[in-house]
Amino acid sequence: MSSPWSRTSTWDDGGLTIGGRRAHELADRFGTPSYVLDVADLRSRCREVREAAERAGAEHGVPVAIYYASKAFSATAVLRWAHAEGLRVDTASLGELVTALRAGVPGEAIGLHGNNKSVEEIDTALAHGVGRLVIDSLPEIDLVAERARAAGVVAPVMVRVTTGVHAGGHEHIATAHEDQKFGLSLATGAAREAIDRILATPELHLLGLHSHIGSQILATDGFVTAARALLRLRAQVAAEGGVLLGELDLGGGFGVAYTPDDDAPPVPDVVAALVGEVAAAARELGTPVPALSFEPGRALVGPAVTTLYRVGTVKPVRLDDGGERVYVSVDGGMSDNIRTILYDAVYTAAIASRTSDAPPRLSRVVGKHCESGDIVVRDVMLPGDIGAGDLLAVPVTGAYGRSLASSYNQLPRPGVVAVGDGEPREIVRRETIDDLLALDLG
Repeated sequence: MSSPWSRTSTWDDGGLTIGGRRAHELADRFGTPSYVLDVADLRSRCREVREAAERAGAEHGVPVAIYYASKAFSATAVLRWAHAEGLRVDTASLGELVTALRAGVPGEAIGLHGNNKSVEEIDTALAHGVGRLVIDSLPEIDLVAERARAAGVVAPVMVRVTTGVHAGGHEHIATAHEDQKFGLSLATGAAREAIDRILATPELHLLGLHSHIGSQILATDGFVTAARALLRLRAQVAAEGGVLLGELDLGGGFGVAYTPDDDAPPVPDVVAALVGEVAAAARELGTPVPALSFEPGRALVGPAVTTLYRVGTVKPVRLDDGGERVYVSVDGGMSDNIRTILYDAVYTAAIASRTSDAPPRLSRVVGKHCESGDIVVRDVMLPGDIGAGDLLAVPVTGAYGRSLASSYNQLPRPGVVAVGDGEPREIVRRETIDDLLALDLG
């Protein structure tokens, strides 16, 4: 089984330490809730997956690139660290694109996704020479060509292909079945039409094919099936159109362990295995092995972040079956981690400020919002003496915690504190009530 706690996290009589810093000291200094980022964890995961990709690519004679999917968590410091470890950056909005540029990531190392790209997003990408724009619809072909013509450049593009492969957990994070907004269908011929139109458009340069099949995927089968579908399409285009597309991007969605009971395969091993599977499949078709790229996000930053909360009200509740559940209320909730209610996500939690020998009791960690669904951890065994003032830690919150955070009930969003890279510091400032009111024009 995989540990859900970040790599430098340790426990002793004083509770939890992350990156050499006591959790209770971080909470006292920076407040709660706080997202605590283990810098060494993040950087080592980036480095390991890049090195595994490069080794596998060298074995099969093809380049393999890793893009950090910034939608998981986008901040200039995080993108700077990821790029310093040899990763490129995947973006899906103007804000993410500008954040990557501000972090010093060169345009050629940036990709731009999006099912509804604006003119401003396309123009900004072209102005900074992004390495790829991923075409997501037929109308977008004409739009990107028009903006490239206006800019006097040739736009490098990929076609996002909907392969029909459905993988991952919740239906809202499965992205390759037919009835959804992303990509161009392989089954209906839309993907092939897009390829033919792009090849006939001088303002566009088609780099290759892209696929993303879902999120929190714990097996490679879906990736392999999608890759084989892309390779068959690539071979067909080469045979009929005389153009051999140079690259396949298999997206991201690699799963991680959220609790001690989860068993998530190491992402470097998964990437290396997929490179081998694609190489074998390409050779079976009698085609050269394409260059490959992958877009992990959650798998890199998710386990590197732990959220610290302060406990408030503790309320035992009698259940219909005669049992009891303890509701442990914390000073955050669905505003800083909506994944539990949005995706039925499962987390764990532990007291971070002390140890306890008290018998564990079935508990539910809940927030302070005006919603009965305001649940952070649905079921977890916590010490029976947990009480107001205790510090509670919830691991694996780096992916989509801060990215999906809101100010519901006018709660300011937590800050992000980086540890293990010198003096602890906020890399994203804690929001204040004044920040919220600054947007209110009265």
